[in-house]
Amino acid sequence: MEGGARAVNAAQETAVLRTAMETVLAAQRKAVLAESPVSAAVRIDRLERARALLVTHRDSLADAMAEDFRGRPRLMSQFSDIAPSVKALAFAKKHVRRWMRPERRRLEFPLGLLGAKAWIEYQPKGVVGLISPWNFPVNLTFAPLAGILAAGNRVMIKPSEITPATSDTMARLIREYFDETEITVITGGPEVGQVFSALPFDHLLFTGATAIGRHVMRAAADNLTPVTLELGGKSPVIVSRSADLAETARRVIIGKMMNAGQICLAPDYMLVPEEAVAPAVEALEAAATAFYPTVKANPDYTPIVNARHKARLLAHIEDATRKGARITVVNPAGEDFTADENSTVLPLHILRDVDDGMTVMQEEIFGPLLPIVSYRAIEDAIAYVNARPRPLGLYYFGRDREEERRVLDRTVSGGVTLGDVLWHVAHEDLPFGGIGPSGMGVYHGREGFRTFSHAKSIYRQSRINIGRLIGAEPPYGERLRRIVELQIRKS
Repeated sequence: MEGGARAVNAAQETAVLRTAMETVLAAQRKAVLAESPVSAAVRIDRLERARALLVTHRDSLADAMAEDFRGRPRLMSQFSDIAPSVKALAFAKKHVRRWMRPERRRLEFPLGLLGAKAWIEYQPKGVVGLISPWNFPVNLTFAPLAGILAAGNRVMIKPSEITPATSDTMARLIREYFDETEITVITGGPEVGQVFSALPFDHLLFTGATAIGRHVMRAAADNLTPVTLELGGKSPVIVSRSADLAETARRVIIGKMMNAGQICLAPDYMLVPEEAVAPAVEALEAAATAFYPTVKANPDYTPIVNARHKARLLAHIEDATRKGARITVVNPAGEDFTADENSTVLPLHILRDVDDGMTVMQEEIFGPLLPIVSYRAIEDAIAYVNARPRPLGLYYFGRDREEERRVLDRTVSGGVTLGDVLWHVAHEDLPFGGIGPSGMGVYHGREGFRTFSHAKSIYRQSRINIGRLIGAEPPYGERLRRIVELQIRKS
């Protein structure tokens, strides 16, 4: 009886949650219809309010992220979360009037000559659901908002429960700057997320793990809600024989150790020529030591977000060690990481002699573990990447332009940075998104505006009766037959 009562209570709570969210959705949808068409001035005002929120309260948001991560560097949060979001909103504000212009389209001969016209208008989809993650909780909430608001939509946001201080701060600030029919933030745990993703939004954006993305997509499918999924995967670094190992190591370490590797685009493993493995490990260790001479109390080093995620990473290390991997722990100051059980700080672990049987090579790492995989020829490295799920990012280091071209032509990934890592995501005029298991759909800049807009095709017929002219009115005859033959010959 007790178990049955719990099940009934859980079902009742879910029903209450769903009703509350459906009420918000209905209010937003009603506001969309009342406001249409959404002028450029209204869109710009919303973009500016979002930008002002971030600029005015950037310290409060950085403090909240530091609280959630138990020591995340505040300046890094300003760099990784606040500044890119402000830039995205400003970019959209600058270009939204141009993005909104109708696009003329050419008509097949002879319709254009006879006075017919065609164009595309970009119309708001309506209410967009946005599920944002914990690793960059402000950036991955406000950067997508740039395209969503520029497209003229209303928004419901479900931020991560793993970073509660940041989620609560965003919710409070958004209530100050926006009416709830414009933007509403709904906080809560996984049960809230499940109900949220099943709402009949006009579009749903999810950023997070691939496994959860599958559940979100299934829930959205019941409503035929279009989805944009920004997931992750194992983004490889291909190191050419022509690469400068020392410089490569420095750039990889900066990208890998930022946020302690808790980045969807973090370098997940390195493909290195077999004769360069030992020098590469030495270069990586030297770079990490230079940037982080101490780790445990270093104000520039980010802890793992919580004990559960640290335990997950330690399990990868234990599994790899048991199966024969050689591990280099970069701990320049010889600090003791076992004394404080409550600490979630974890130093860089470089793994050699890894294989596909190890969990660290099967799952996205999302932490400061860096496996090294050796290869003989560049074709072997390309084949290694292609034998695995398509990654969100791919990174190539080398001065051999012909080889670089081969890598670009023969691999498929969400995006690519050449000569560095991560940087392709930092530019608003480059679409950002994955492919296959690393995601679907893109946002940023014009592409973001179009993702969250409906491209409505409009055709204005000529005053001339085209059907009669070409013989398309029954009874069909020789004139229509000639038109069909002409179209086929010209195709």
